[in-house]
Amino acid sequence: MSFMKKLRDKFKTKENEEVSEKYKSGMEKTRSSFSGKINNLIARYRKVDEDFFEELEEALITADVGVMTVMDLIDELKTEVKRRNIKDTAELKDVISEKLVEIYYGEDDEKIESLNLQDEGLTVILVVGVNGVGKTTSIGKLAHQMKEEGKEVVLAAGDTFRAGAIEQLEVWGERAGVGVIKHKEGSDPAAVIYDGIQAAKSRKADVLICDTAGRLQNKVNLMNELEKVRRVIEREVPGAPHETLLVLDATTGQNALSQAKTFGQAANVTGIILTKLDGTAKGGIVLAIRHEMHIPVKYVGLGEKMEDLQPFDAEGFVYGLFADMLDEESVEKEEEA
Repeated sequence: MSFMKKLRDKFKTKENEEVSEKYKSGMEKTRSSFSGKINNLIARYRKVDEDFFEELEEALITADVGVMTVMDLIDELKTEVKRRNIKDTAELKDVISEKLVEIYYGEDDEKIESLNLQDEGLTVILVVGVNGVGKTTSIGKLAHQMKEEGKEVVLAAGDTFRAGAIEQLEVWGERAGVGVIKHKEGSDPAAVIYDGIQAAKSRKADVLICDTAGRLQNKVNLMNELEKVRRVIEREVPGAPHETLLVLDATTGQNALSQAKTFGQAANVTGIILTKLDGTAKGGIVLAIRHEMHIPVKYVGLGEKMEDLQPFDAEGFVYGLFADMLDEESVEKEEEA
């Protein structure tokens, strides 16, 4: 059975119908750009040759898959073409979709996409990222989802430097029905997080989600502040933070990758929340972040609603990329080829 047929079968089932619809509609812009280019290439080149690979490379780079990732993917595809003796470019769609999933996971399995929630005691999640990427909104949506799952959640308003950040988090706390621990604007973020931990412990909360500053006078100050916050968390809850989630805006493409590099080195990031994936044609950045930074994407924003912050699913992502090609007729043709 072809990989594309497997994907289609997986996402046409009742249990995966909602996920497939979210990825299909949420990735429309990336898909129309990505699939359009691949379909156009396949229409122009009947046989697999060096010229075809050169143009494919260019198409993938313009989808912000990342230069290093594209080079590795092209090498894998060339190897597979030789191994399977593929001559017709139409047969490559299946191999491309399969290799994208393989490149995403590498040596890991699907568990890398799950949050590291503790069975016993308090789970502390630190959320970092520059201003304007949707950090506070993501915290609110995450808190809402966890509350819906029956967890007791507390938020700590650790972004004390940005005007309006504390009030914004309070609004999200009210919407999600969770408590918010705050100090006044300009307070020491580490002191806010300390109070957040004490409040979460006294309320026997399951999860504490900590907001952090997105910008200070310079990068060194910002990273020093994050380091101080981490020390307080580690002292009060041994083994915490259990997750450090970096929020990135998918519409910024390669700029998101450079932010991932900055924060990845300084904040010990364990996962990515990629917002506004539905608003960009640069969705390939998911693969670049994972492949070049070795950091898994844990959540993606596929719309404005509370439930549109979706747990990331690499196969769902690839399904979203190729959904237009995955109708019955195209898969049947591939099976016959």
